[in-house]
Amino acid sequence: VPEMPLRAPLRSLLLIPYTIPAFVAIPVWVGLLNPQFGVISQFIAFFTGGWVPPWFSDPFWGKVGILLIQMWLGFPYMFVVVTGALQTLPHDVYEAADLDGANAWNKFQSITLPLLLVTVGPLLVASFAFNFNNFTVIDLFNRGGPPIPNTPTPVGHTDILATYTYRIAFGATGASDYGYASAITIMIFLILVVITMIQFRYTNMLEERGRNV
Repeated sequence: VPEMPLRAPLRSLLLIPYTIPAFVAIPVWVGLLNPQFGVISQFIAFFTGGWVPPWFSDPFWGKVGILLIQMWLGFPYMFVVVTGALQTLPHDVYEAADLDGANAWNKFQSITLPLLLVTVGPLLVASFAFNFNNFTVIDLFNRGGPPIPNTPTPVGHTDILATYTYRIAFGATGASDYGYASAITIMIFLILVVITMIQFRYTNMLEERGRNV
């Protein structure tokens, strides 16, 4: 919004996660979420009467913690993409919509969102594919834990295929199974091929829709 006050400082603050490497930021987040001493956990405890989410011992809250960290790390990228795409939207289309009596919601639903998805839509699919191999967040947060009991291979509730493959290949329990790990990597490749095909098809659909706006 051009008329919003303090626009430049706010943009700089929103880009801070981009300037901090993930292997530095994630341990800081682990400290912030520490159930006993973490600032975020203590803040939650203040409003819940002492209850703190078990970030590292409960499967559900472990996933919530990972999503929270990944959202913080990935927000600047999507922020830059979306703000750049918004600045390229044609103003004459909005002027025509104003002449037709369209309100703010109509313009967002029928003009802004379709045109924005032409740029952002494929990147959302690519980000989804990227997170198939997002090893850093999972490993540094809680190494895929908490562990799932009674499994033939070591696997945790928050493991993804990349961390699971790493644990099998490089022996978290002292044993390595390169054949099984190689099979999983082939499956990851096939999954990403399918996602890429969907992305190309989705991109063409969005471009056709954008031309019709």
